[in-house]
Amino acid sequence: MKPKETLLNSLLKENTLSLSDLGNEEIGNEHLFTTEDTPMKANAFELSDDEKIKKIGSHFREIMETLGLDLKDDSLKGTPERVAKMYVKEIFSGLNPANKPEVALFENKYKYNQMLVEKDITFYSNCEHHFVPIFGKAHVAYISSGQVIGLSKLNRIVQYFAKRPQVQERLTIQIAKELQLILKTDDVAVLIDAKHMCVSSRGVQDHNSATVTSFYGGKFNEEATRLEFLKYVEMKTAY
Repeated sequence: MKPKETLLNSLLKENTLSLSDLGNEEIGNEHLFTTEDTPMKANAFELSDDEKIKKIGSHFREIMETLGLDLKDDSLKGTPERVAKMYVKEIFSGLNPANKPEVALFENKYKYNQMLVEKDITFYSNCEHHFVPIFGKAHVAYISSGQVIGLSKLNRIVQYFAKRPQVQERLTIQIAKELQLILKTDDVAVLIDAKHMCVSSRGVQDHNSATVTSFYGGKFNEEATRLEFLKYVEMKTAY
């Protein structure tokens, strides 16, 4: 937790500061009053995908027209529908549990009891504060408790949680907790190294910085195990 966030939380608990004293920008930027679960409405799935696409397309058309764009232009007239379809079917498809990857576990017949690391998993997500891209690489590892998972499923789990409006801290935790649940082990590690377009394309416009977040569970809290994982992440591949 950042020092400013700690101070704000402390002032709120002491009743020397109220929500009315804070703006939406400050609350959002400091990640106040949110959880590791993606905030969803109770009726989030009452509309079908097609109904959502139609509604989003209509709203996006209004946004474009408000910006002064001429939607009669051949290049622009199909944009509202394209954006709506992209939101529902692609970049925010991870909001729908129906798109959650099906995962089958296999008996660890090889008796492999060391860590397995799947590194450099490329992902694309979107910042929930400004709806601009977050992109980077995720590195995940686990130590089998008796069962193993197909390698491609590790990538699919990362992609599923990335395909929703996110903050990187939550994305890291969601991937880790899902793997712990599926693999029935606490021995899971997740490291994410990403760039945020809300930092590079707006605001401070810093093009060089990157953000790193991590989760260490079970044996990965032991220094030797954690360092072994980090060594594998840093290891250059031979191809």
